[in-house]
Amino acid sequence: MKIENTKSQMRKGILEYCILSILKNGEAYPSDIIEKLKKAKMIVVEGTLYPLLTRLKNAEILTYRWEESSSGPPRKYYSLTVKGIGFLTELDNTWKDLAKAVRLTTKTKKDE
Repeated sequence: MKIENTKSQMRKGILEYCILSILKNGEAYPSDIIEKLKKAKMIVVEGTLYPLLTRLKNAEILTYRWEESSSGPPRKYYSLTVKGIGFLTELDNTWKDLAKAVRLTTKTKKDE
């Protein structure tokens, strides 16, 4: 079994949560989202991000607006919808529960 496969699956599992967490601070252009993810060591490429943004938009978790750009074509800026804010709140709670479960299952006798 290759550790890189497991690490990749773990990152994929929390990518949606990370994207929504970025957007809770305000709207963002996809390249800005990618930059923040890369800074956080969440390696992601446009080919991964755009389908996920589309899926979240279709689920009414995200919305977007177009903005004219002086340096090229119009840009699409994504933001959370009201439904998306509620969804992110649920993910926050789930993340806390999972982190607690991991701490409890990895606790050693000397930690008690």
